[in-house]
Amino acid sequence: MLSVRGHVLRMAAMAWPIIVAEIGWMAMGLVDTLMVGPLGKAAIGAVGVANILYDTFGIFSLGLLLGLDPLVAQAFGAKRLEECNRYLRQGVWLALFLTPPTMAMALGLPWLMSWIGVQPEVRELAEPYILALSTGTLPLLLYAAFRRFLQGTDRVKPVMVALVSANLINAAANYWLIYGGWGLPAFGVTGSGWATAVARVFLAGMLIAATRVDDITGLWRTWAKPKGRELIELLRLGAPAAGQIGLEIAVFGAATLLAGRLSTVSLAAHHIGLNLASMTFMVPLGISSAGAVVVGQALGRNEPREAKRAGWVALVFAGGFMVVAGLVFAFAPLVVLGAFTTDPELLTIGTGLLRMAAVFQLFDGLQVAATGVLRGASETRLPMVANLVGHWVLGLPLGYYLAFERLVVVAVLLVLHWWRLPFEKLTKSPSKIC
Repeated sequence: MLSVRGHVLRMAAMAWPIIVAEIGWMAMGLVDTLMVGPLGKAAIGAVGVANILYDTFGIFSLGLLLGLDPLVAQAFGAKRLEECNRYLRQGVWLALFLTPPTMAMALGLPWLMSWIGVQPEVRELAEPYILALSTGTLPLLLYAAFRRFLQGTDRVKPVMVALVSANLINAAANYWLIYGGWGLPAFGVTGSGWATAVARVFLAGMLIAATRVDDITGLWRTWAKPKGRELIELLRLGAPAAGQIGLEIAVFGAATLLAGRLSTVSLAAHHIGLNLASMTFMVPLGISSAGAVVVGQALGRNEPREAKRAGWVALVFAGGFMVVAGLVFAFAPLVVLGAFTTDPELLTIGTGLLRMAAVFQLFDGLQVAATGVLRGASETRLPMVANLVGHWVLGLPLGYYLAFERLVVVAVLLVLHWWRLPFEKLTKSPSKIC
């Protein structure tokens, strides 16, 4: 049995590479925003609208692969290595099956922007950006499948290295494709979408290569055809997780569309503020992923008390960081906003947005960390229901005041559910508890 110090060290060792990876993931969107910044406010708004709308559909598909977290981690904890391999192979097939419908939905987004009334100058730039971005859908989903497998089998550093290096590829490709050079014309905002698609191809390739170089489970000895039973098991756990993350992303997509009906400067300020809040969110999101793995592995080893302790450590880590982030947003907003713009109007609006975001940082961190540790215990349905009620029933319709309240509701509900989870029963049938 690990001591509290042992749990802290174990969680820290697992979490920090994943946190760097999550920040690297978020940084790809930030790089796009920074690189198109000199093109003006409409360009910033276009990248913001396009990314949040594509993510609404793309991340739902990616979320369907989150079922790999408990399945791979619990099998690895129980030393059932071939079971780990079987689930990844089916995850790859699932990624292939999800690619056509995800791209089809992305191609319909320009119509949605027109229907909702996004400003014409923003829509004109966002539409070709989305089309370019959608070409990276398959590598995005393959990245998701191989990432869950690597994390579940205690190989988190390749994920970190891949995302850091993919950011360098993205930055170089952004500069080249946005502004032209070396025989290519300047593609403007559209070039940024192509750059992100190229970076995602590199990202998927890096993780696939990592599983071949360090093949500790014998993954590449054989492959397998699609198998209905295992695909259904993946979807049984992944669909509620995808619903939860999809609902959360979609509410921000709806807010962005509503902001897109306002002035261009309001949309640009909204996008910058959302990027900064999302960046801090990456830390508890990384802790959430680490918590899912550590909890799942402990349950696979038939150690329910260790699983519960690991979950509490993840919750404390996530909550502590977000308290600090909230203080920075509240008392030093201009320091972080200055990295994006010097426009006085953007700085004024952005300061107000960050101070509002400061209020809910703690609860945002707690709810995502609780979602992760519950996922490690194969509990994915309650987080989906909690997010549906919190974000859509309370958050979007009733504005900022209840937006704060809904995060309190989601965080408290999920933490209480973690506290009351019957761990002794989980170890008897870990994959059946949700």
